[in-house]
Amino acid sequence: MILTHRSGKTTRLHGCLRREICQAIDERATNMGPPTRRQLALDGCWLIACLAASAAWCLSASARLSATFDEPVYLASGLEAWRTGSHARLMHMGTMPLPIDLATLPPYVWERWHGVELDPVADIERILPWARAGTLVFWSILLVYGWLAARQLAGPWGGRLAAAWLACEPNLLAHASLATTDIAVSACLLALVYHFRHGRDRTWFWRVALPACWFAAAVLAKASGMVFGPLCLLAIEVERLLRAGALTAPPAGGHSQSAAARWRLLGSSLWEQLRPFWRDLKQLLAIGFVLVFVYCGCDWQPQPSFVEWAHELPQSPQKTAMVWVAEHLCVFSNAGEGLVRQIKHNMKGHHGAFLLGHVHPKAVWYYFPLALSIKLTLALLAAPLVVLLARRRALANWALAAAAALLLFSVNCRVQIGIRLVLPLVVLLIVGLSAALVKAARTAHPAWRRGLAGAWAAGAILWAAMSAGSVWPHGLCYVNELWGGPANGYLLLSDSNYDWGQGVKELDGWRKSRGLAQLDVWYFGTDPAIGNPPLRHLPLHVLPLDRPADVLAFVESDYLAVGTTLLYGTTTREAAANQAKAVEFLRAQQPVARTTTFLIYDLSNRTAGAAGAGHRQAHAPSGSRQ
Repeated sequence: MILTHRSGKTTRLHGCLRREICQAIDERATNMGPPTRRQLALDGCWLIACLAASAAWCLSASARLSATFDEPVYLASGLEAWRTGSHARLMHMGTMPLPIDLATLPPYVWERWHGVELDPVADIERILPWARAGTLVFWSILLVYGWLAARQLAGPWGGRLAAAWLACEPNLLAHASLATTDIAVSACLLALVYHFRHGRDRTWFWRVALPACWFAAAVLAKASGMVFGPLCLLAIEVERLLRAGALTAPPAGGHSQSAAARWRLLGSSLWEQLRPFWRDLKQLLAIGFVLVFVYCGCDWQPQPSFVEWAHELPQSPQKTAMVWVAEHLCVFSNAGEGLVRQIKHNMKGHHGAFLLGHVHPKAVWYYFPLALSIKLTLALLAAPLVVLLARRRALANWALAAAAALLLFSVNCRVQIGIRLVLPLVVLLIVGLSAALVKAARTAHPAWRRGLAGAWAAGAILWAAMSAGSVWPHGLCYVNELWGGPANGYLLLSDSNYDWGQGVKELDGWRKSRGLAQLDVWYFGTDPAIGNPPLRHLPLHVLPLDRPADVLAFVESDYLAVGTTLLYGTTTREAAANQAKAVEFLRAQQPVARTTTFLIYDLSNRTAGAAGAGHRQAHAPSGSRQ
């Protein structure tokens, strides 16, 4: 009778015993006791080697890349914040200040030491290397917490595998080479989830206060941290309760009880078990947001857009009251302004999405899952299948639960300009899979499954390292072998996935190799160098083009270089008509050369005519920038 499992009590007993046995196996595998001096020395040397090798990749790549689209405005805003003590400019853009403050601190210290004010436009070549080096602070945090998190999940070799895998992942290295915010938020979120999970059964300081500080750091790094953080914490808490056997279906109340009633009971049970979590989360968020608002500060000024909105209201007593409030509510600029602007930006979207050669006028739900399948290494994409084959239960860890939560949330993200927006997902995926592979290699049966997991773990690092080496210094352009590699990746994805404006130095090198006295450039980016002769910026998307062939009327040199994102990417509504004409003309031509991010056209045989020459002279741009 017991063997038939017909009794509900017997079934539940069997399930409990199975969970206890599996949990005991996991605890035996990961609970190695305090590390010995030899282990600490080995881990220390391992981390230093990973950090040194990855930092060398980043610094050497950084020196060969020009400024990306976001970096010039970040540098100007950061220096302004240090000089004035105000983050108002960053808040108006919806950009959180922590990584930018850190990136611009060395140039500001140099200013104070020498008594000379740097120009973020004219001196960008001096400022940018120091600003990009500042990102390595967050990169170091990411590697250390990746090691700590995977070590907690799978012991010493879990931590070593995670640190090495993170240090070799080409997409992470690409963004660690830039003075932007994506590595910063990934590092702070990883620290947040580690301390939250590690301190879950400890005192209030470890359970709430310390995670609250890292939550504040994540939000100060990027506004998405205020959403990603709680979402990851909820996924981690649910995984913890499932592992402890606390979330089980309540006993059936007889054959008459419907499935819907049982699901309601399960939901009620889940809510009850999560009560301590909700209590801690409220405290954590409250402390975190207080720290965010204190750090961002306030200029104690009225908000101009709020005042303008109040004055546009219909005449009524309510309008009079709102105008008075808007003119006297002197609490701006503050962190709330930046966070609200980012929320609005995500709700509105960002000029659609470019995916697999097609421009979608609106965001598409599958953008990030598909983009990740293009940008991540094949070894990383196939690792879950290997663990499923070797020992599927090894996939049950909190890092993968958090990564799955972020993947599900990504279908709701409407700003689709690069996988950099979901880099925390990539980080958590690597940490979780590192732990899963190590567990499978240690506990799977039979022996060939252990060997498979161990071999894949070693091969994944080698694969990632070879991929990073082959794409250096253009890590942003990495596309895996399944999708054809980096060469034609611009036909699949654009913007920060490929051409983010970082190719001006390489293009100028091509010009010098050809001995060209001038080169016209249609450029996607904001690097001031694009307006310096012999490069001539030609913003076709804002020039009056009546028909596609009018492009010829504006080109002065024999060659025109065009950024791939402008030919294959989205555009603003205001520039759509002109850009469409220019794209139509250029796609009908055959490029004669290319750099990584520019297609180059020979237009020396064009016949512009006298009328065209006059049209060109009347509307010729003079050092304009996009």
